[in-house]
Amino acid sequence: MPRRREIPKRIIAPDPKYKNTLVSKFINGLMREGKKSLSRRIFYDAMDIVERRSKEDPVKVFEQSMENIKPVLEVRSRRVGGATYQVPVEVRTGRRQALAIRWLVGFSKKRGEKSMAQRLAGELLDAYNRRGMAFKKKEDTHRMAEANKAFAHYRW
Repeated sequence: MPRRREIPKRIIAPDPKYKNTLVSKFINGLMREGKKSLSRRIFYDAMDIVERRSKEDPVKVFEQSMENIKPVLEVRSRRVGGATYQVPVEVRTGRRQALAIRWLVGFSKKRGEKSMAQRLAGELLDAYNRRGMAFKKKEDTHRMAEANKAFAHYRW
């Protein structure tokens, strides 16, 4: 947290193929060691696979699957009088998106398919159909927040 001034948000340019900023953010989240062209190729290949498997517009499938795994609540640790409580708090919009991207990429890497494009396509389709590891992670996060609702009055 800066003390002097607010740091301006970076404006992310939309991706060249779909003209979508969410896609651009996802490609940046997928990127490793600055290899953006490789990241783009993986993502676009995954979108082709999604289009073939679902027979729907791949950008709509992508946006819906992102919407399905964005968490609304999460727990934050809060220390009160020697005890640590897991306090449920609402997730800010930017963090929701960042968590969804992180979970999708992370759980795609752990899948068993051959290429990263196939893994990513599989995880996207699973998230679209409200199943898969990324969706399960969101459900677990919400369940944990629901279980600790009693400590909501410690919110700050």
